[in-house]
Amino acid sequence: MSDDDARLDEIAVALYAEPPASFTASRNARAAEVSGSLATRVKRLRKPTVAAWAVNLLVRDGQLGEAVELSAALHEAQDDLDAAELARLGKQRRALVSALARRAAELAAEAGTTLSPAMTEAVEHTVNAAVVDAAAAAAVLTGRLVTTIEAGALDGDALGAAVAGGAPDAVPAAPARDDLAARRARKAAERAVREAERAQAEADRTVSSAESHLTTAREHADRVHERVAALRAELARVEKDAAAADGEVERREADRVEAQRSAREAAKTLERAVAARDEGDDR
Repeated sequence: MSDDDARLDEIAVALYAEPPASFTASRNARAAEVSGSLATRVKRLRKPTVAAWAVNLLVRDGQLGEAVELSAALHEAQDDLDAAELARLGKQRRALVSALARRAAELAAEAGTTLSPAMTEAVEHTVNAAVVDAAAAAAVLTGRLVTTIEAGALDGDALGAAVAGGAPDAVPAAPARDDLAARRARKAAERAVREAERAQAEADRTVSSAESHLTTAREHADRVHERVAALRAELARVEKDAAAADGEVERREADRVEAQRSAREAAKTLERAVAARDEGDDR
């Protein structure tokens, strides 16, 4: 890159962070500060759309780094054919893109411009394109967008036209820190850890349930033993009462026998008295 190219990109980055309403005046002022072909190139810089300017503000705010990292993670999951990870990352992507679009609207409002719903949607589409495509990410991260971009309409010409100044440097689609086999081994290890954690959690729940059941069984056993003790005490009292009743029966039986003996004696006495009376009448 020549000195003029580097200087043009530097000027463009500053200009495309200014509100579109003041862009033309600022651009002409900057062109007047330089000379030669550089001045001509500065004057040719096109005024950005409001939505593209809001994305440039987002870049200057440092909010797009996480989106680029997510893009790399998505490519890893696609390479690994990891459906579960793709689903998780897809949900994360949608939440992140929506949050970044809201942040862009906040930055624009702080700069005195309100984004319409259509503009906010264009910002969201551009951020999403940066997440799913490395070339789009490189274009967006220049901070020199002239127009917004769509993930479904990405080609070299479209990206080149969307960026003011020099062509963007490529952003790697996936990290180079390890190869596919190493990533798969790491993911397999992570899955094994998750499965072990689930097994541990299930084992902990089983232990907790067993302890709860044991406590309940012990409480029930204690109540039964208390009942047994109470019944034994009651049985002892009843057996004592039964022995007393048996003694009373024996005493009453003896009284009956004595009464019968007395009755027999009285009958004999009566018999003798009657006999004596009858004998006296005969004489």
